[in-house]
Amino acid sequence: MITLYHNNRCSKSREALALLEQSGKAFTVRYYLEQPLSAQELYALLNALALPARELLRSKEEEYKTLGLADPALSEQQLISALVQYPKLMERPVLQVGDKAVIARPADKMLELLA
Repeated sequence: MITLYHNNRCSKSREALALLEQSGKAFTVRYYLEQPLSAQELYALLNALALPARELLRSKEEEYKTLGLADPALSEQQLISALVQYPKLMERPVLQVGDKAVIARPADKMLELLA
């Protein structure tokens, strides 16, 4: 199962989608802004990424600053709650292949998962 967590407004995400289409592999696109991930889905995705929630946050978003998400005292659960409530905080694009995932910035990073 191949899933691309995609934001069509993002040029890097569109690059990843084009690369995935060229691969010829069957995949699903999850428009995570329209279909936000649940906390349980985020925990599973972070496990596949082998990253803490902080690494999935877009620190340049206004909500990041407004919510004080730079605070190192915030727990994993608090950061995941912020991602659930404000899906645009999620770094993009993310490619998941089975139980492994990668933040595809640059898009070439996803090639190792597609091999």
